Order: sequence, then C-alpha cells, then structure tokens
Amino acid sequence: MTPVSAPPLARPTIADLLARLGDVPAWRVLLDPPPGRATVADALALDAQEDRLCELVDGTLVEKGMGYRESLLAGALIALLRAFVVPRRLGLVTGEAGMIRLFPGLVRIPDVAFTSWNRLPGRRVPDAPVPDLVPDLVVEVLSESNTTAEMNRKRDEYFRAGVRLLWEVDPEGRTVSAYTAPDQSVTLDHTQTLDGGDVLPGFTLRLCDLFGELDEQAGP
Repeated sequence: MTPVSAPPLARPTIADLLARLGDVPAWRVLLDPPPGRATVADALALDAQEDRLCELVDGTLVEKGMGYRESLLAGALIALLRAFVVPRRLGLVTGEAGMIRLFPGLVRIPDVAFTSWNRLPGRRVPDAPVPDLVPDLVVEVLSESNTTAEMNRKRDEYFRAGVRLLWEVDPEGRTVSAYTAPDQSVTLDHTQTLDGGDVLPGFTLRLCDLFGELDEQAGP
C-alpha cells in the first residue's frame, strides 16, 4: 500500500501578515526591517532618523495611525488629565510619543496614558526610552486607518497586560467608549459626562467640552 504523504504546509503571505496585525492598511506596515525581525531598537532609530512613530507587533513595525484632529483631542485630554493628576500627585500623564513595552516583542504607543506612582519602579520616571510599563489608563483616539480588528487586538493586549481602563475616542462620531475589560464597555455621546471610575475617582469631563474644541470659532 502506497503511503499517503501530508500536504505541504502553506507558506505565509502578506495577506496573512496583515490579518494577524488586525487588517491594518498595507501602507502602515514597514518591510524594512523584514516583518518578524524588527526590534525595539529599530523603532527608536526610525523615530530618531525619520520622525516616524511605529509600534512593534510580532516583530513588525506598524506605523501609528495619526492625524491633526486626533492630535488635537489627545492634547486636550493630556491637559485635562494633568490638571487633575499633578496637583494630587497621583502619577504621570504621557502623550502620543510615549512608547511602552507591554510584553517582550510588543510595543504600543497610546495617544494618552496615565500611570500611577505605584506602578513605577521606585516611584521614579523610567530612564529607558521604551520602558516595561503598564499604565492604569490608556486612551486611543481613533483615526481613519484604525480597523475594528486592530482595535480589538489592542484592547485584548492592554487588558491582558494589566491596564484597568481604556477610553476609545471617536472624533467622527463624537463618542467615547470606556472599557473596563475587552468586552465590557459603555459608550457616551457628546451630551454626556465621562468619569475616571475606580482609576481616577473624582475626575469628570463633559464631552461637549472636549469635542467642542473641534468647532471653536475665532471671535470678531
């Protein structure tokens, strides 16, 4: 009887890579270094040499989806959070260039993050350009290039690492979805008020004030 050989294993394709990364647009995925071989050092070098912010996912550099409107809202949130956090000496608030290593080989760059002093070794600001650090709160301001699959993956990673609260800000819909777990969230519109929950008790933000920054008109 002639033995039956197993079919050859399919070679991975670019489509497989994009699907694994969360169906991100191909223009955001760098091929140099080759996917699977990139390191944290490569991400730092790209930022220093070309001013391009890339996350490191599965050994692949993925350019961060950004835009002017998204940067504006992130900046507003940083200012509001700092006004609450700093006087109370609660921790640190970082912005859209703050790389953090959640797991070996996984570097994310939330648009805004709050990290309590208790999560900072020695209650000091890390010296490393990409510290091994898990914030209490992360904020992702959605851009046009962010996909549903990408954000699903990010949520899973953040909460698996130990993030306690995630805000997804949608500039187009003018909503904020507050997640306390990957599958547990409440979505607030521009008429409602966002709060800091158990992570930042006492912090509140009227979303009409946040999204109102997109419509502010100059005076006469």
